Amino acid sequence: MLNSYKKFWQNIFNFSGTANRSEYWWPVIINWVLAFVLMHLVEGLLGHSINDIYNWGDWSIKTSSLIISFVVWIAMLSLRFRRLHDTNRSGWWVLIMIIPIIGDIWFIILMLLPSKANNYD
Repeated sequence: MLNSYKKFWQNIFNFSGTANRSEYWWPVIINWVLAFVLMHLVEGLLGHSINDIYNWGDWSIKTSSLIISFVVWIAMLSLRFRRLHDTNRSGWWVLIMIIPIIGDIWFIILMLLPSKANNYD
């Protein structure tokens, strides 16, 4: 579990390798849990939603959260590319998520598929 998460951050800009199912799903689960816990913690300390900006401190916290979100989004995008390569598909398959509802469902199915022998490198 921790090894998968460590690999996730080590390969933040690697869009050409592969990632098996556990290397994909553990970071997804850990990131969701961390986001939930950290958002509730920060909002509890602030006393209001992180989206409400009342002073410069709120603005800096909101800006920091947006920067962190962007970095995690880039890392997740590269992880999705690597997972698709592991199933012998092009990274362009991430665009399937543009299609509302059906695209998201189909993408989850693609992420659940087993690895293929002749995958991308």
